[in-house]
Amino acid sequence: MVKHQPLQVYERQLCLSCLTGIYGCRWKRYQRSHDDTTKWEFLWSLILFFTFSLLLVWFYFWWEAHNDYNEFNWFLYNRSGEWIDGTVPILATTAAGFTYIAFLMILALCHIAVGQQLNLHWLHKVMLKCPIFGVFVYVQCLGKVPLTFSKICPFLHLGALVAVTALAWLVAGQVARPRYFVAHLFFTLVVVLLLYLSVLLGLYMAPLSITSPCIMDHANLTPRPDVIGHQGAPMLAPENTILSFQRALQMNVSGLEADVAISLDGVPFLMRDRTLRRTTDVGKVFPARQLDDASSFNWTDLHSLNAGQWFLKDDPFWTVQSMAQREVMLVGNQSVCSLEQLLRLATLHNHTVVFSLRRPPHGHPCYHSWINDTLEVIRQSGIPQHLVMWTPDWDRGQVRQVAPGLQQTSVEKLPPQVLHQQGISRLLLRYSQASPYDIRSNVSVTLYTVNEPWLFSVLWCSGVSSVSSEAPNILRKVPYPIWLISPDEYCLIWVAADLISFTVVIGIFVFQNYHIIRWRLSGMHSYNPEQIMLSAAVRRSSRDLNIMKEKLIFSGKEGPHREESCTACVYCIVCLFLWLCPSTLKWLPLLFSSPYLFTTDLMTLDR
Repeated sequence: MVKHQPLQVYERQLCLSCLTGIYGCRWKRYQRSHDDTTKWEFLWSLILFFTFSLLLVWFYFWWEAHNDYNEFNWFLYNRSGEWIDGTVPILATTAAGFTYIAFLMILALCHIAVGQQLNLHWLHKVMLKCPIFGVFVYVQCLGKVPLTFSKICPFLHLGALVAVTALAWLVAGQVARPRYFVAHLFFTLVVVLLLYLSVLLGLYMAPLSITSPCIMDHANLTPRPDVIGHQGAPMLAPENTILSFQRALQMNVSGLEADVAISLDGVPFLMRDRTLRRTTDVGKVFPARQLDDASSFNWTDLHSLNAGQWFLKDDPFWTVQSMAQREVMLVGNQSVCSLEQLLRLATLHNHTVVFSLRRPPHGHPCYHSWINDTLEVIRQSGIPQHLVMWTPDWDRGQVRQVAPGLQQTSVEKLPPQVLHQQGISRLLLRYSQASPYDIRSNVSVTLYTVNEPWLFSVLWCSGVSSVSSEAPNILRKVPYPIWLISPDEYCLIWVAADLISFTVVIGIFVFQNYHIIRWRLSGMHSYNPEQIMLSAAVRRSSRDLNIMKEKLIFSGKEGPHREESCTACVYCIVCLFLWLCPSTLKWLPLLFSSPYLFTTDLMTLDR
């Protein structure tokens, strides 16, 4: 009597051990399993995917929010009273968390690829909660540092298409596994296939709904937007100082923008903060008054303060190290600048001036006369009125009577009728607040604060007439939009990407299910199970043959082994069913592709 007995020959599987060990602390072979993932572990896999997606958006958000880092730090300064670069810890923790979660996500996908049961270790489950908590802690900052996803949709679409195309390898691998053709698993396979194909089809058709300002004909591109130096060139010199505005003029800006406050004796001066702590040495000169409002100082005291040493000490834009020694000396000797000095500088170069005027606090001598004091300084400076963009909404009618030549500018989005009634000809808005309708309207729009070349390029393509920037030295290097493609070129890219993706997906499914397709095209006319098993066994990889080998042991016992007998009966019934129902022959290769089939004695099936 010949008895079939499989002999297992184990090999070292270092990669598989590391895979299951790092993910679920299952380093031993007996700890691993090819069983279906439990519902609880499947839920944790969904949590892992959700956390990965959340961190991906969060990481991308802060990567692209580089345009607003300085504004975010200023926001933190107003909350805490201390000037710190808050973006560094956020970027470091975000990069570390994203790397960790992405690594776990890759391990989970590898588990699915090799057919291992998902079993996330409890320590990883605890760590999954930290990124979610951290993201919700900083969710209030989303409004402060907005990100324009819609402006770069074509690139996001191509990235998503590449990712989903790569997932075809995993989906095709699941289709190639015969165990999914069991009744209770077949429905899961169908759902996975339909979901994947729906996502893929949606990405193929997504460009029909994608709009981007930079998808336009080159002939329709508007002239380059004018750049206004916000606080001068604060990356090259201390903000709101004469040196900063001089450096901005060297960068070929078309205008200068500043923040104006009123001193105790009625002199308008340039200061962004409520106090003098951050940008002057008031703590050294007037220690007891360093927390007082900047408007509580007279001009003599303000002019005696140093407004440049803080820049050398804090180095807010990491530019001090590249300065020459002479430049460092100039920066260190700067003082508080008055509005009249700025206006005279703009008059000399015939440049536009726009400023935000802050009203003094209650009890200030100029609380009621702050508008007239500012208008008087404008008149005394000799600057032409058409070069001044007037932004305060207070007593705008009176201002128009006293100085009718000023460019009335609103910092709020108002209906066109209101703008016309108030004689407003310009808008000064944050770049995230302006809509395409605002940009294309008859009112000239200036957007702030635009520091990054990609954002400047997008706004250029949108038709913006001017932008306010803290980095005129960077925007000077953008003579043309970074990316601009015509609709025909984008259509060609779209069709080519879809065809390449479709070809790759089909190739992956064919490669993963090659043995099934070959059985279908083999031209077998007699559906002999033994023939099918022998032909499939010949095509098994050498690695599988080395891991699982068969040997025939001659035994004197009568009757086949129970497991062999059951297996033989199952396949004999399947063969009888296939002979009675030829329409089901298409499932033949799938049923006989089970790895357990090759551990069954061929002589037993023959009997």
